[in-house]
Amino acid sequence: MTTTTQTTSTTTEATGRRVPPMGGLNATLLKLEVRRLLRNRRTLIFAVIMPVAFFFLFGTGQSYSNEDAGHGNVAAFIMISMALYGAMLSTTSAGAMVSVERNQGWSRQLRLTPLTSAAYITVKVIVAMLLGAVSVAVTYGAGAVGGAHADALVWVETGLAVWFGSLVFAAFGVFMGYLLPSENVMQILGPVLALFAFLGGLFVPLDQLGHVFQEVAKVTPMYGLNQLVHAPLTGDAPGWGAVVNVAVWLAIFVGGAVWRFGRDTARV
Repeated sequence: MTTTTQTTSTTTEATGRRVPPMGGLNATLLKLEVRRLLRNRRTLIFAVIMPVAFFFLFGTGQSYSNEDAGHGNVAAFIMISMALYGAMLSTTSAGAMVSVERNQGWSRQLRLTPLTSAAYITVKVIVAMLLGAVSVAVTYGAGAVGGAHADALVWVETGLAVWFGSLVFAAFGVFMGYLLPSENVMQILGPVLALFAFLGGLFVPLDQLGHVFQEVAKVTPMYGLNQLVHAPLTGDAPGWGAVVNVAVWLAIFVGGAVWRFGRDTARV
């Protein structure tokens, strides 16, 4: 009698747990996570209001707003910067919500289910990216009515670059959610994100900073991403250093999130 080993989506881990298709990732779980996010009004307001307010404060009504900036004007350049800042805040805060779940014992309960760590992290990142998309869309809408001008293709390319690039900070948020206490996770991350934005050149062009700051900035998480998202507007090639910077930080944050999730749920 021949024993046929079927290659199905249901496997068994070394611990004996059955692993469902895609590690337990499904539409029902995703829907529950989206509902959980929508109930957090403070996060939604924080993600939408702040980048728009910064754009109108620094990007409109200024003497430099209508000056040329590659394939658009300076207002468009600032709009992209603020959209990236908003996406960073949005995805980080959404990802860091896992800290609340840890405090409530949800992570321990997940260990009793077939859900894998990779699937759980994926769900959190997807939800964070949805919030990031809302933040980018609203900021670009503000730019459209606030005097930002650029070629049509630039709007599309930079918007997608900002959104996809914010994946780095979605992973960062999940990672930090497992490292920091739930009661003050965003109080800690807020200044850290502001520092990332400053060193990345979102608030002040790096060429206006000293040599030491410029060298330090090159190894920070926002540096490469800032170069990439503005490239379609300025027409300047960002270089491989920017690509490597984004890829390395994404790998660090994703790996850290999966590692911390595994350690956290192991304590059942």
